[in-house]
Amino acid sequence: MVGLVLLGVFVLLLIVGTPIAVCLGMSSVAAILVQGAGKPIDAIMSVLPRLCSSASSKFVLLAIPFFILSGNVMEKAGISGRLINLAEKCLGHIRGGMAIICVVVSCFFAAISGSGPATVAALGLIMIPALVKAGYPAHYACALMAAGGAIGVVIPPSITFVVFGSIADASITSLFKAGLVPGLLMGAGLIVVSLILGRKMDLKLMPRASWKERWVAFKQAFFGLMMPVIILGGIYGGIFTPTEAAAVSVFYGLFVGVVIYREIDIKKFIAILIDSCSTTATVMFITMGATLFAYVLTRARLDLMIRDFMLTVTGGSWVVFFLIVNIVLLIAGCFLDSTSALYIFTPLFAPVSAALGIDPIHLGVVMIVNLAIGLFTPPVGVNLYVACGIGEIKIEDISKGIVPFLIGELAVLLLVTYVPQISLLFVG
Repeated sequence: MVGLVLLGVFVLLLIVGTPIAVCLGMSSVAAILVQGAGKPIDAIMSVLPRLCSSASSKFVLLAIPFFILSGNVMEKAGISGRLINLAEKCLGHIRGGMAIICVVVSCFFAAISGSGPATVAALGLIMIPALVKAGYPAHYACALMAAGGAIGVVIPPSITFVVFGSIADASITSLFKAGLVPGLLMGAGLIVVSLILGRKMDLKLMPRASWKERWVAFKQAFFGLMMPVIILGGIYGGIFTPTEAAAVSVFYGLFVGVVIYREIDIKKFIAILIDSCSTTATVMFITMGATLFAYVLTRARLDLMIRDFMLTVTGGSWVVFFLIVNIVLLIAGCFLDSTSALYIFTPLFAPVSAALGIDPIHLGVVMIVNLAIGLFTPPVGVNLYVACGIGEIKIEDISKGIVPFLIGELAVLLLVTYVPQISLLFVG
């Protein structure tokens, strides 16, 4: 009965367009009320503030507001334009070079922002018009930017890895190490698809830049290039934790934006703080709602029922298990944001994964690559809407252009899923 109320109210609210955080919270409250029927209402509801407080006060989650703030600072600091200029000087003369530039800069900016939509927003304003000017159709340019932005949640530092680590009690540092190769493979997949499609297009090539022009572009982009080196080098080298790295990245970003590039003034800084607070509040709201949802699943023993059912269905096969995980998350990614999906499905998949002897780091990477693909999958792919807004096209148009990139990323997903060494290459 509790399970029916929980899922029924959740689906109903989702259908009528209620924000996902409210769907999670209200369905959980309804189920808690049913579960505690006959008890005083104050006794039943007293569990809510305790759960919400514990959900939002984990030390590891402190990295989220810092990485959000860092991404916003670097977006406004003029980093994206300088990175794109450097990539153009190095790759613009190659046929299909603009598409390669889009993917390469997306991978690099992903190592700065840790967010898919932020990557699309920061780079799309420059890259989408540049792709169209180079001869790419508008729907193709927007689709490529949306798919490239999805790499932002896979290449470390990634907010989604922090969320997964806090739920599954997995090492954030190990997750960051594990995400590097899959993220680069996703970028390689997009480049291959772009080069194949580019053969059929009438593309304009940029003149080959001289080594002097490339050196000037490199010097201009140098401090932006150092951002991921400092963050990832510090984490991988054991100099600081991911949470400390997030704080360091904020101070470094402000130094670059205010002192070196002089792109951030007091007005921009206030806007950055407001935007970062708003995004952090949204993530934490989802975190609290999803924690309540997971609490009800556990109290009603639904998680154990699902675990036993999945173990029976898989027959002890990790291959079948990951097939189910991929299908479920690819569908869920069409409708849920990555944070909500992680809070809902991680408590369900993690026990089954442990029973099958699967490394939790590998499970985390597979789940997050799935949810990264969901960022550019209709009908609710956030990256699609950001790219459509920049390119001024309809969602129906971009949905046609996204298909080849979706196929390429699904091929990468299969590789990452069934070749664990790809994820665990740098994990000690």
